[in-house]
Amino acid sequence: MADLPRAERLAAAIERDGPDCVWCRRPFADRFVRATVDHVVPRLKGGPAWLENEVAACSRCNRERAHRAPVDFLVDCEERGWQPNRAAIARCLRALADAIALRGGQRRARPYLDGQLRRL
Repeated sequence: MADLPRAERLAAAIERDGPDCVWCRRPFADRFVRATVDHVVPRLKGGPAWLENEVAACSRCNRERAHRAPVDFLVDCEERGWQPNRAAIARCLRALADAIALRGGQRRARPYLDGQLRRL
């Protein structure tokens, strides 16, 4: 799955997590809501471009979240009255930890990921 092109990873994330944004839950069927690939552990923090680290998010949420920690953005979304897909984020973080344990590497992402899992 790591070698899939970005569009195919986005399609796989939508199939796995559902047809709406994991953060705000706006449906991608709405023509004004564009689906994007959001890296749960940001690339800037060492997060890989693997399906295990990606969720489908609307472009607004992806842009607003930027490089913020997933747990911080979950809290921010809940404070706004949204109902983010907390289970999908938790599943993604756990799957990424498992994938890193299996594949190795990702030295920069490991401590960040461990911290997010503790806070979740």
